[in-house]
Amino acid sequence: MRSAKRTCSALPVGEEERSDRSRSELERDFLRLCRRHRLPAPEVNVRVGPHLVDFLWRGRMLVVETDGYRYHRGRAAFEDDRTRDLALRALGYEVVRLSYRQVTEQPVAVAEVLGTALGPDDAVQVMNRG
Repeated sequence: MRSAKRTCSALPVGEEERSDRSRSELERDFLRLCRRHRLPAPEVNVRVGPHLVDFLWRGRMLVVETDGYRYHRGRAAFEDDRTRDLALRALGYEVVRLSYRQVTEQPVAVAEVLGTALGPDDAVQVMNRG
């Protein structure tokens, strides 16, 4: 089993932000994941160009979108998501899409991927437990 350790300024562990701007339980779960794994605090539900993104690390040009099945199922939602991703990539952003199950059932794997995407200054160091 593995855990993540903080290497930079992160969200306080255990503190819930009343004004975190989250719009869903999945977004709140993701913010708890960030706190628990000491990831740097993202901006929440902010605009990048014409697009409202779930989470943004502006300095790293990283966008995370959390996709619950209820709002992201079906052809139209699928195509809209890909169109947004392409537009954000054209602006130079890396886009990571996470499902409900990834956020809730695979938090260490998510933290590792985001730590790598955030780069060495903000990376999560993951250590093996004996």
